[in-house]
Amino acid sequence: MSAAACLFAAAVSLTLPSTSAPANAGASGTRCRRSPAPLLRCSPPRRRGPVRALDERLLEAAPAPDTVVTEGEETGFDIFQEKAYLVGVECKRTGGNLFGIEESLKELEQLADTAGLVVVGSTYQKLSTPNPRTYIGSGKVSEIRTAIQALDVETVIFDDELSPGQLRNLEKSFGGSVRVCDRTALILDIFNQRAATHEASLQVTLAQMEYQLPRLTKMWGHLERQAGGQVKGMGEKQIEVDKRILRTQISGLRKELESVRKHRKLYRNRRQSVPIPVVSLVGYTNAGKSTLLNRLTGADVLAEDKLFATLDPTTRRVLMKNGTEFLLTDTVGFIQKLPTMLVAAFRATLEEISESSVIVHLVDISHPLAQQQIDAVDRVLKELDIESIPKLVVWNKIDNTDESFRVKEEAEKQGIICISAMNGDGLDEFCNAIQAKLKDSMVPIEAFVPYDKGDLLNDIHKVGMVEKMEYKENGTFVKAHVPLPLARLLTPLRQQVAAAL
Repeated sequence: MSAAACLFAAAVSLTLPSTSAPANAGASGTRCRRSPAPLLRCSPPRRRGPVRALDERLLEAAPAPDTVVTEGEETGFDIFQEKAYLVGVECKRTGGNLFGIEESLKELEQLADTAGLVVVGSTYQKLSTPNPRTYIGSGKVSEIRTAIQALDVETVIFDDELSPGQLRNLEKSFGGSVRVCDRTALILDIFNQRAATHEASLQVTLAQMEYQLPRLTKMWGHLERQAGGQVKGMGEKQIEVDKRILRTQISGLRKELESVRKHRKLYRNRRQSVPIPVVSLVGYTNAGKSTLLNRLTGADVLAEDKLFATLDPTTRRVLMKNGTEFLLTDTVGFIQKLPTMLVAAFRATLEEISESSVIVHLVDISHPLAQQQIDAVDRVLKELDIESIPKLVVWNKIDNTDESFRVKEEAEKQGIICISAMNGDGLDEFCNAIQAKLKDSMVPIEAFVPYDKGDLLNDIHKVGMVEKMEYKENGTFVKAHVPLPLARLLTPLRQQVAAAL
């Protein structure tokens, strides 16, 4: 999801460290977040994802002098942050990447920060094709091994998804003392930390299990041994037992999520019985969707300058100045290289978008890669097959741009609304544009509403756009545009118009 290039929001501006130790490697870092409990009962404590649990770190021996330490604001305890090193590969023969390698690594650094890691260095390599054994060349492996020792690195994060064999070979090549993970594992870990509801937890757990299934050999060292006679199926490898257990858990989660989907469908059907139009906010992560929802509705949805601050869809009612109402839904943010298992697991959540009357594509126009972000969101919307729903593109964070006048001129040429969700600039124009889009998605009707059905007339005023009203002896003649569900409810009354007049 993106737009024209402007200044990157100062609050999120990042500079990637070089392969040498940064000057502030021993300085205080940001406060570390608590990692979730392990997903699998048979998983050893240190294999919880890229970040170890906070209590585990506190129980370990005192850190080396150059470990990044900060004092917890609430507890007063020292919090030790894992040092991470980032690795990217730019493949010359593969197209379709929206971001350049340096920009992609900057985003990976933001993800690492969101997960509670501190990045102490990064590197990348240009290859015709990735190395099938280690993804990177042998020379780059040696370079990273040297950096690991020099910077006391604990976790190495690759910007692309690695195969189980590549993960295994890289850990061996790096001496076996550091963890190796990829962008997919990092995003899954962030989602796991931020899942606030039962539904979100189910969705993230399913995605993590599907990711872990082919990687069991890498994750658990005990899987090389043969199971003894106490295990069902004499001589069966322990990995086969664990895979069977994991597949059973995955099957159970899918059934639970199918039940969630049915519940959501029932909820949507009930909501449609009171036919208020639905407007969904979509956009790249950290575009300001939750801030806009809070500004318009006075809600208290978490709005942080972090990636994936929102995982659970939040819906609030918005009343415009002319009395028209609509429901505004905040959705999970998109990102480039979004893991496919996450898209599948969050299908029940993303289906909310498919029921929208209008989709608002919110763009952080102050980001230097705004256009690439727009393209990334459009790709996901295309995958969801919801391109037919009316869409309104809105450029947010206009107050963070150096050339706001030029940006507004360009937006006007393209029929795009410019706003600042933070300070409220442009929200009147935004609401007018929403009203126009809602009208485009509505059905023109003429109906004769008897006086004993005044509740229907109230619904027309609430969610429709009335153009004409005439009070007659037995009821009210109304000409308006209304949402399709309400138009269906009014069908018998629409047929009475000629007789009543």
